[in-house]
Amino acid sequence: MPLPLSVFIITKNEADRLPAAIASVRDWVDEVIVIDSGSEDATVAVAESLGAKVLVRQWEGYGPQKVFGERACRNDWILNLDADEAVSPELAAEIQTHFHAGEPEHAAYTVPILPIYPTQKMGHPWTAFHHPIRLYDRRRAGFKPHPVHDSVVVRSGTVGHLKGFVWHRSFRSLTHHLAKINETTTWRAAEYRQRKGKPSALTLFLLPFFAFWKSYLLRREFANGATGVLISHMYAIQRFLRVAKAWEDAERRRLGLPPTLDLPNTDPQDQNQTTAP
Repeated sequence: MPLPLSVFIITKNEADRLPAAIASVRDWVDEVIVIDSGSEDATVAVAESLGAKVLVRQWEGYGPQKVFGERACRNDWILNLDADEAVSPELAAEIQTHFHAGEPEHAAYTVPILPIYPTQKMGHPWTAFHHPIRLYDRRRAGFKPHPVHDSVVVRSGTVGHLKGFVWHRSFRSLTHHLAKINETTTWRAAEYRQRKGKPSALTLFLLPFFAFWKSYLLRREFANGATGVLISHMYAIQRFLRVAKAWEDAERRRLGLPPTLDLPNTDPQDQNQTTAP
């Protein structure tokens, strides 16, 4: 019998990766909902063919999209997945165990996310450094409506911790990785400029070095061998481009040239307090 649990997934052009996400949960949850923001590929058709309910909604940012998703679910207990993720069999069994005696004990549960790079069949468990809340009771917790930093806020109750992995295949290839870095660093550069202003020359010089070693040592990418070296360099590039784009925008404004960033009108912290659609 399916668990009284809804899974929702936000998508855009994810026809190739979405089947793994849906297949990892559809046999043991009550419903799977896909929130699509205008896919131009077969994402909607693929989702429907796999038994998911599809809702189409214009993109307004990560947080607003996920707030909409959790409100569209018919169950109070929710599991959120991204289209490039899949629940491991170990995690599926662990979640089901928590529902055997009724509702789970805690209001929300963190889940370790295991990155899997395109050059790997499976990532090393040591690199699962990210443990966001993904399973939660929406009566006591829910996503905040920030357009970039989507995370679950627990309003009441305690937080438990699950041990099984969510497998995360974030990139299709190195080329795709570079394209995503270019896209996301533009958003984050605008946020950086709004919060901190123009980065210094020292920041531009030192940040890539510290970013590489943070990834390679603190995030334990050394365990992934040559792939870990590659990932750490890409992380350093990502961190550098964020501040480089912020610096470029500040310089262009100083010189009276057209800016490269669309700076937000309000502080991102203020946006957390707005009412989501």
